[in-house]
Amino acid sequence: MKPTALIAEDESLLAESLRQELARLWPELHIVAMAPHGQAALDAALRLLPDICFLDIRMPGLSGLEAAQAMAEDWPEGKPFPLLVFVTAYDQYALQAFERAAVDYVLKPVQPERLALTCQRLQAALALRPAHNAEQPAQQADDKINQAVEQLRLLLGATAPAAAARQPPLRLLQIAQGSVIKMLPVEEVLYFEAADKYVRVLTAEKEHLVRISLRELLPQLDTTRFWQVHRSVVVRADAIDRAVRDEAGKLSLHLHGSKDRLSVSRMYTHLFKGM
Repeated sequence: MKPTALIAEDESLLAESLRQELARLWPELHIVAMAPHGQAALDAALRLLPDICFLDIRMPGLSGLEAAQAMAEDWPEGKPFPLLVFVTAYDQYALQAFERAAVDYVLKPVQPERLALTCQRLQAALALRPAHNAEQPAQQADDKINQAVEQLRLLLGATAPAAAARQPPLRLLQIAQGSVIKMLPVEEVLYFEAADKYVRVLTAEKEHLVRISLRELLPQLDTTRFWQVHRSVVVRADAIDRAVRDEAGKLSLHLHGSKDRLSVSRMYTHLFKGM
């Protein structure tokens, strides 16, 4: 079967240019989807399970890195995780992070010579897979996804805004309740959960809804006290009673003062290691 690829790029002319150049350099490669933003890339990738994803770093909604992170969290068991190529306008300093993570990238505007090298690397990597588009042994598939997760974790850390530029950690949440503004100390929050353009704020007694995205809220939190455990969930660390691993190896969190069980995604299992 022909190798398959997905292109995620919000600039349609650049997306089409990349598609045409790939068709010239690698005629056997079948482009199964062209996604105009990160969420569309995620949805198409989970539906079509391509061998390769070309992801623009800066896109509306989910960035290329965030879309790749979400793929790793939700990728079906036993299926080969796609090879990732990031399309970026980052400068050379930032590109060192991609090189350390051993993830391929191409710079905008895409140069045919550099893209040809990327195609050669991808072809070599696909040739090492046991059988194209075949089911992999569970352990082998997990190892590939875990490797991708480590790469993405490194990239997300290297490209995050500098902590020195941030304001002091948030201490109080101002929650609008009709004509009243409730002042909620963040130490009372058990966890935050993304809900579209809002964030659910869960305490031991009550649930609140605040009009802010989790992406906007995260930089305001003290990351030593609040741990992200899933792309849509941030939990107060000292509210965690225990982390339980099921037969499939997946972690769930039990909290003090709540019956809720929070799933820990692959990206964040490294936070929970016994001493």
